Amino acid sequence: MAFVNWLKRKFVVIAGLLTLGYLLLPNVVVTVFSFNNPKGRFNYEWQQFSLDAWKDPCGVAGMCGSLSISLQIAFFATIGATVLGTMIAFALVRYRFRARGAVNSLIFLPMAMPEVVMAASLLTLFLNMGAQLGFWTILIAHIMFCLSFVVTAVKARVMSMDPRLEQAAQDLYAGPFQTFIRVTLPIAAPGIAAGALLAFALSFDDFIITNFNAGSTVTFPMFVWGSAQRGTPVQINVIGTAMFLVAVLLVLTSMVISNRRNKQKA
Repeated sequence: MAFVNWLKRKFVVIAGLLTLGYLLLPNVVVTVFSFNNPKGRFNYEWQQFSLDAWKDPCGVAGMCGSLSISLQIAFFATIGATVLGTMIAFALVRYRFRARGAVNSLIFLPMAMPEVVMAASLLTLFLNMGAQLGFWTILIAHIMFCLSFVVTAVKARVMSMDPRLEQAAQDLYAGPFQTFIRVTLPIAAPGIAAGALLAFALSFDDFIITNFNAGSTVTFPMFVWGSAQRGTPVQINVIGTAMFLVAVLLVLTSMVISNRRNKQKA
């Protein structure tokens, strides 16, 4: 009976941990198989422990080149989407203008519609403009795709901001620029950072929009898809594990910085 009562009290926590474990299970499998030494071309069955793939992550022709392209596109797409998305979010929250409601609704369309629809639409636009498909068309498409996610993240943060803080800065003779840099931007920074990280992850991971607008350019997700047709090199698992560890490290660093700031305020 005591165990049943304990289970009832901890049910939500246990269910949350089980769900988190289920979500992280693919990452665990990828990490484990990054140390595998398969006998054939496919890395689907455990054969033997090996560090060969970690010692030579660029051992597969074209993989690190595609990874470099994906990182470049994700980096520039994150900058573009974050700058534009932050300005749009502030405009939607702070200002009243014609068609504001329509713009507010249209922002959510890229998140609501299937990626294949947006990919085909962008491809049609580029072809009608006579644009050469490649790096720049992928970059533009990724900025368009990530923009709505950044706007949503930053908008939620801006809506929760206390306008009295900015008014207090103005009462202390701070100009508009000083108020924005020293008060508004630091408060909105967590939302902007969340939108930027989300944009980077979405851009780096995207396949459908990229595949439609890539031309002859090969990004890392496209390389993985092509490799799966003829074999799955262990180096793919190595890169995936490394990206996952970097993401976890960024989250932990953010938590540590946030905790330190809270302690200093206390």
